[in-house]
Amino acid sequence: MNVAVDAMGGDNAPEVVVEGAVGAVSELGIPVTLVGHREILGKILDAYKTSDLISVHHCEDMVHMDETPLKAVRQKKDASIRVAFDLVKSGAADAVVSAGNSGAILAAGVLILGRIKGVDRPAIAGIVPTEKGPAVLIDVGANVDCRPTHLLQFGVMAQAFANSCLGIENPRIGLLSIGEEKSKGNEQVRLSHRLFRESSLNFAGNVEGRDLFNGDVDVIVCDGFVGNVALKVIEGVVEAISRHVKHELETPETDPSDALLCQNLINRFKRKLDYEEYGGAPLLGIKGVGIVCHGGSSSKAIKNAIRVAAQYASNRIVEKMSLALGAITEG
Repeated sequence: MNVAVDAMGGDNAPEVVVEGAVGAVSELGIPVTLVGHREILGKILDAYKTSDLISVHHCEDMVHMDETPLKAVRQKKDASIRVAFDLVKSGAADAVVSAGNSGAILAAGVLILGRIKGVDRPAIAGIVPTEKGPAVLIDVGANVDCRPTHLLQFGVMAQAFANSCLGIENPRIGLLSIGEEKSKGNEQVRLSHRLFRESSLNFAGNVEGRDLFNGDVDVIVCDGFVGNVALKVIEGVVEAISRHVKHELETPETDPSDALLCQNLINRFKRKLDYEEYGGAPLLGIKGVGIVCHGGSSSKAIKNAIRVAAQYASNRIVEKMSLALGAITEG
């Protein structure tokens, strides 16, 4: 097992990315290949006590956040994100982790590794903690405009992912809409509802935004525009609630012992919703494992992204998605 890490991608790269990679090696024992400029990375690594489990694969270029993803990936053949996927294709690595340009991660994954048979558009799957355990929210940003057939494919991929990587038996799938009735939603959602209902998936019907955290379904399907907005709203609400409660706890009327208890409860709640605990979101639908990290990821997030990347590769998620998609196609 070896995880290729795009060391040059991300708002805090390469220092924080290297720190996270070193943590994955020293604490988790996962072999890592840092992809980036050897001289720059070498100077950073000199500050750590490293082992043979971490290595550097040199490349001269990178894709910047403000570049057009597909154009940059095609033209910059020595860019770190492209080289990382090249390592997977050659068999030198088993998965890719990057906090860089998410569009470039998607473009490189499709261009270098290709799509799984039966997948028109790969999608990014976010993990949402619910009252009954983790659930998958798909798509959270890869595809802002989707056809009903795309949403069905997202559901198939997420079902296989939830089963093999989250350990959920026969995952229940919900379609994110503005009402539970099958007649609710825009044309895309209504047509998708019919496709899901006629499929062999364990389809539970429509779910509303307020139901994301109740755990009644294990997979929530939507297009990337809606999913990304939902994910950002979740992040913003958690931060707003935390700030508000913290402000209230600091008032003179609050008993110090009560404040400490409340603060501990808030911290536990935030950890459940903290993207750093999951590291990043898997890019489903390509012929390999790719983890898309938040651009501002900390070293903890990078470390955990490497952990889940190794886990997903070990669980042979690509093979399981291929089988699931084949079954739906044949059905």
